[in-house]
Amino acid sequence: MAELTLRDVLAVPAVRAAAPEVVAAGDHLDRGVRWVHATELPDIAPLLRSGDLLLTTGIALPDGTRALADFARSLAAADAAGLMIELGRRWNDTVPAELTGACGTLGLPLLILHREASFATIIQAVGERIVDERMAELRDAERVHETFTALGLSEAGPREVLAAVQRLSGAAVVLESERHQVLDYVPGPGNMTDFLRDWTARSRRARPSGRTHWDAANGWLITRLGAPGRDWGRLVVHSPEPATPTLMTIAERAAATLAMHLLHDRVRDSLVRRAHHELLTGLLTDPTVPDILRRCELAGLPLTRRRFVGLSVRPRTADLHGTGVQKPTVRSGLEDVLAATVHALHEQDVAALVSEMNQDVRAVLSLPPDAPADTIVDRLAERIAARHRVVIGAGRPVDATARIDRTLREARQVVDAVREEDDGPIVHRLADVHLRGLLALLAGDDRLCLFVSRELDALYAHDEEHGEDLVRVLRALMNHPGSKSDAAAALHLSRPTFYARLAKIESVLGVRLDDPDVRVSLHVALVADELQRDHRPSA
Repeated sequence: MAELTLRDVLAVPAVRAAAPEVVAAGDHLDRGVRWVHATELPDIAPLLRSGDLLLTTGIALPDGTRALADFARSLAAADAAGLMIELGRRWNDTVPAELTGACGTLGLPLLILHREASFATIIQAVGERIVDERMAELRDAERVHETFTALGLSEAGPREVLAAVQRLSGAAVVLESERHQVLDYVPGPGNMTDFLRDWTARSRRARPSGRTHWDAANGWLITRLGAPGRDWGRLVVHSPEPATPTLMTIAERAAATLAMHLLHDRVRDSLVRRAHHELLTGLLTDPTVPDILRRCELAGLPLTRRRFVGLSVRPRTADLHGTGVQKPTVRSGLEDVLAATVHALHEQDVAALVSEMNQDVRAVLSLPPDAPADTIVDRLAERIAARHRVVIGAGRPVDATARIDRTLREARQVVDAVREEDDGPIVHRLADVHLRGLLALLAGDDRLCLFVSRELDALYAHDEEHGEDLVRVLRALMNHPGSKSDAAAALHLSRPTFYARLAKIESVLGVRLDDPDVRVSLHVALVADELQRDHRPSA
C-alpha cells in the first residue's frame, strides 16, 4: 500500500472545498505526508517530524524577506512535507513573493487555500486517510507474515513460494541461480517474453548495494538468497516503480522461506536439480510446448541451431539376482554418478540438462551443429566411467527441438537392453543392442508378456514345484549355442547331468531343443523375460 502524498491530500474533499492552489515546488507533490499539524507558531520547526504537513493562517509569521526565507528554511531542514496557508487573515489574494521564492528554491511545496477552511475538518479527514493507510499496511504485513509462515511450516518448495510472491505482489517473479540463470518463474500481468529477454546479461549488470535493492535500470526488486559471501541465487520481482515497504517485506520473507526450504533439503543444488528434472519431464512429455522451450533456454540449454543427444547413465550393481538381497546403495551410488556426470559436462564445457529420473541419471546435451557428437559423448563417458562403474546409453543426435524426446527415449531404451555383466564398450548405442534393444522397447507390451508366459510358464512352475532350476539351465544353453560342454561348465555341472536336465526341459515343454524354430522362440522368450524382470517404468 502506497503512503499518502501531498497530491492525495489535495484530492481530499475538505481540502478541495477550500479551493487549493500550488504556488511553489509543484514538482514535489509526490512527497509522503506523515501527519497534518495546525499552528501559528513561527518557531514550530524543531517540533516537526519528517513528512509532517503544516497548516496555518500565517497571522504570526514574521515580516520581512529574510525572516520569511528563514522560516521556509527551518521547515525544509525539518524535512516537512509542505506548507499550507489559508488566505484571508494575514494575506488576502496571495502570499509574499519572498516566501514563494524561498519555498521554490528549497523544493518545499507551498499551497494556499483561497476559501476559509475548517482546520479541524482537514486534519480529521487527512488523519483518517493516513490511519486507514497504516491499518492497510498492517493488514498486508500480517497477511504476508501468515502466508510465508504457513509455507515455511509446510516445507513448501520454490514453486509454491514464487506463486505466493506473485499472488501477494501482483507482479512477475523470477528465481535465479548464482550464475544468473533462471531456475523458475511465475508470470505477471505483463509480457513475459520482454521481461525475460537477455536475462543473464541484464542480471549480471544488476549489482545490488544491499541485501534487498531496487534496480531502477531494469525495474527489478532484487533480494539476495543466502548468507553474505555465500549467495546461492537471487529473487527478482518486477517493480517498474520504486518498491514499497510491503513489496520489500514480501521479497525478504520469501527469501527467508526459500532458505528454510534449502535447510530442509540439505542439498545446495537441489533447486537446479528440481528445475532440470521438471524440464526433462516436460521435454519427454511434449518438446514442442513454447513455455518449456523458453525455460530450457533460460536454464542454460541453447536451442537455436543446435544438435541434441540424449544420455542415460545407470550405476552398475553387484550381481544379486536370485539371492533376494536388496541393493542398499543404489541411492547413494546414483548421487555420486550424478555428481560425476555434472562434473564431466563442466570439464568439457557441454551445455546440458541433467537429473535423476527413475534410478538413472538422464541428460540432454546441446551441441553446435558441426560438433562431433559421438566423440564428445565418448569423452564424457570416459570421464564418468573413470570414477564409477556405469552403463551408458546414448540416443541418436537430432537437429530439432521437437525430436528431443526421441533421443532421450532411445538412450533409455539402449541402457535398458544392456546386460548388467556386459563388459563391452563404455557407451552403448541403438546399433549395439540388436534383439535386446527391440525387446527392451517392447518390455511393457501385453502381447510380449503373453508370449513369454506361453513359452516359459510351464518351466517356472516345474522349478517351483520340484525345487529345480531348469530355467537357469535353458539360459546357459542359449548363452552358449555352439557348445553344450561350455554351457555345462558355466553351471559347474557334469555333461551327463546337464544332458539329463535338457531332456527334462524337453519333456516339461513338450518340444525338441534341436529344432531351430524352438530354440529361437525360447531364446527370445528368455531375453524378454530377463528384461521384464529388470524393467522399470520409463518415459
